[in-house]
Amino acid sequence: MFKFFKSDPLKKLKAQHARMLEEAVQIQRSGDLKKYAFHMEAIDKIEKQLEDLQKSGR
Repeated sequence: MFKFFKSDPLKKLKAQHARMLEEAVQIQRSGDLKKYAFHMEAIDKIEKQLEDLQKSGR
């Protein structure tokens, strides 16, 4: 009945993904490749979550 009060997890993950990609670019430009690698690993996990949500039909 009140679905409009619930947040959309897909939209939330997409926003987080975009924000983290921007951060990754800045980290890479700073030259800290180790931190960049950890950041990209976290981005990969978010991408997998996005794929799972899209497959489940949410």
